[in-house]
Amino acid sequence: MAQNEKILANVLEIFRHNPKKQYQVEQIDRMLRRDRLGSFSDIVKALSFLEQEKKIITDGNGHYQLAEENTIVEGSFRANDKGFGFVKLEDEEADDIFIASDYTAYAVDGDKVRVKITAGGNPWNGKGPEGQVQEIIERSLDTLVGEFHPITDAQVKVSHFLGYVLSTNKKLHKYRVYVGENGLHPQMGDMVKVSIANYPSEDNPDSMAGVVIEIIGNKNDPGVDIMSIVSAHDVRTEWPQDAMDQANAIPDHIEPEEWDNREDITDQPAVTIDGDDSKDFDDAVVLWKLPNGNYHLGVHIADVSHYIKEKTPLDEEAFARGNSTYLVDRVIPMLPFRLSNGICSLNEDQDRLVLSCEMEFTPEGERVNYRIHSSVMRSHGRLTYNKVNQALDPDNTDELEEKYVKLWPMLQDMAELHNALYQKRHQRGAIDFEEPEAKIIVDEQGKPTDIVLHNRGTAEKMIESFMLVANETVAEDFFKKHVPFLYRVHETPDGERIKNFFEFCSAFGLDIKADPNHIKPIDLQKVVAKTMGTPEEAVVQMMMLRSLKQAHYSEEALGHFGLAAKFYTHFTSPIRRYSDLMVHRMIHAYSDQGTGKEVQQHFASYLPDVADQTSTQERVSIDTEREVNDLKMTEFMADQVGQHFDAVVSSVTSFGMFIQLPNTVEGLIHISNLNDDFYSFNEKSLTLTGRGTHKQYRVGMPIKVTLINANIEQHQLDFEVYDPNAPKHPHHDRGNNNRRRGSRGFHNDHGHRGGHNGSSRNGFRKNGNHPHFSKYKH
Repeated sequence: MAQNEKILANVLEIFRHNPKKQYQVEQIDRMLRRDRLGSFSDIVKALSFLEQEKKIITDGNGHYQLAEENTIVEGSFRANDKGFGFVKLEDEEADDIFIASDYTAYAVDGDKVRVKITAGGNPWNGKGPEGQVQEIIERSLDTLVGEFHPITDAQVKVSHFLGYVLSTNKKLHKYRVYVGENGLHPQMGDMVKVSIANYPSEDNPDSMAGVVIEIIGNKNDPGVDIMSIVSAHDVRTEWPQDAMDQANAIPDHIEPEEWDNREDITDQPAVTIDGDDSKDFDDAVVLWKLPNGNYHLGVHIADVSHYIKEKTPLDEEAFARGNSTYLVDRVIPMLPFRLSNGICSLNEDQDRLVLSCEMEFTPEGERVNYRIHSSVMRSHGRLTYNKVNQALDPDNTDELEEKYVKLWPMLQDMAELHNALYQKRHQRGAIDFEEPEAKIIVDEQGKPTDIVLHNRGTAEKMIESFMLVANETVAEDFFKKHVPFLYRVHETPDGERIKNFFEFCSAFGLDIKADPNHIKPIDLQKVVAKTMGTPEEAVVQMMMLRSLKQAHYSEEALGHFGLAAKFYTHFTSPIRRYSDLMVHRMIHAYSDQGTGKEVQQHFASYLPDVADQTSTQERVSIDTEREVNDLKMTEFMADQVGQHFDAVVSSVTSFGMFIQLPNTVEGLIHISNLNDDFYSFNEKSLTLTGRGTHKQYRVGMPIKVTLINANIEQHQLDFEVYDPNAPKHPHHDRGNNNRRRGSRGFHNDHGHRGGHNGSSRNGFRKNGNHPHFSKYKH
């Protein structure tokens, strides 16, 4: 090979080895000089040639990067309701690839596709890569839910069909899904589920064909709106007969032989502390002071794994569901109510089988001893958060119920230990957010009547502390046993995202002394502390959450960044989470069978599948709850069109800005409704700035708005800025009407219960990616 060709090949190899890295000429020179390849001028010539050949790109100031043209990649297609879309690659750091409407190859939202990159992204001008879908590798859409419309006499060419279905998903709304005689026969206005048989094609770009497999009910019937969302997300609501037969065969009381090999702790004054409307109780706590001045804390968790044996019908159904799903007016449980509210629930004055984690703590919150074992307990009180908070309030003058008076000394000691445990977590750097929970109140017909905000009190935080420390203790114990185990993990965030977050914070005058590439939880905790009580608090926390990764399950102990915990698992909610049920099953197996090779291989063989399934189903439930909440919040606001509200800008995009009302309801002010000027979007500062007036809108800014539209079908609220004195200048720069807002963050790992209560479209409302108030927390 000629010398210049060898230099070209080696220079190109440097770029291909690190396709996202930017190099300066001097760096490449140093790398090639080690191999005695070429002079500086030879390298400059090689770079110039490669740029001309469009193999590399440059910013014109000596920085070079590999061009992406003609690269073939695979990813997930995300459709826009305008016809174009983006392909998201598995590499989280890779830019999404823009796909124009003419080059989608009729891919449907969620399809796995193979894409040819036709224009590489340029990091120096902010332009992302563009491409063409070459092949649809795997269809993601097996079914969809929508409204049935019968065929009219005028529609002759499709007269062999009964009718068509229009999806409730706006990304699929343009497709008519024709259904024929096969399958169920719905009536006009019925909400149905369709199994897709034929997908869009060149001959039928805007239609599909399928079979009706479920008639959910008429769209105007109470509850059908929610069940349509549940069905669209494939949340299982029916119980297989063999699973129900197994559940019905389980006794509703403890049999005498079930006491064998278990400690009798029924005399301990253990109590459950939950919300007023809770029906299933999977954790109980008890505390007393030891003669040495330390605290004994017992966390006793319903032993669901005793009743749900591996590879039985109930186990298979619980695995498929992954967790319970909590909606505004109902719970779709992981286990039949006969178990979740009966023999598995730690009901007051009933003997129950539990797995116990008993721990000893110093007054400073240092754990000095612990024991994990099987027990039989009896709840000595079904306590509620509200009444425990009332009992712990020194200013309370209301009369307490007798059981709260009797248990008051223990509750006081619990509060003391909680404070010590909280300080311990805080000192190590755990990131703590405080936001009120939004609860949607609905009437018997499912109509929303109110949105109530609730701030957590000492009782909620106290139970959180106890569940956290139990989860950590169990995880650490089995990690040190060197056996296969299931962990709840939250990995260290990407340095580039943290760098962007720090740059965002600098706009608020926050000078953060931390290395984004070696970030520690305590660094972010300090950011939270700096903004606490300031107008910037909510927006800084929101942007921080978006910069964090998503918590998930893993067979590897990867640590929990948000909690600053080296070891963490889910042990405390087996009624509502399959992950916890699996953890209990392993605890029993290692205790009863030992930690030999055979039992270890057994769990190691399928733990990755459990981790994947539980992580996936958690996301399904979150998305379902989020969509139901958006629907009900839109319904709640529908009769308030034309009214004015105080709000805060929660997100700024190229097509407008999202705002949040005090009751946590969110909506969009589209850029076309900013009609007093033409506005330019600055992605780095997340601002919209008027070209003529120089008026600026930024995240966290208080604003007055008017509700101008409530689209219940699409779960969308549209607002405009309320300013009676502003001049009106019509314009048509509508921008990109894409309501998708990305969000990240460690989901649900600051609470303790199973399940959750929904979230917002940007994933930030208290019950989405925000750590508190989600029943999947921890």
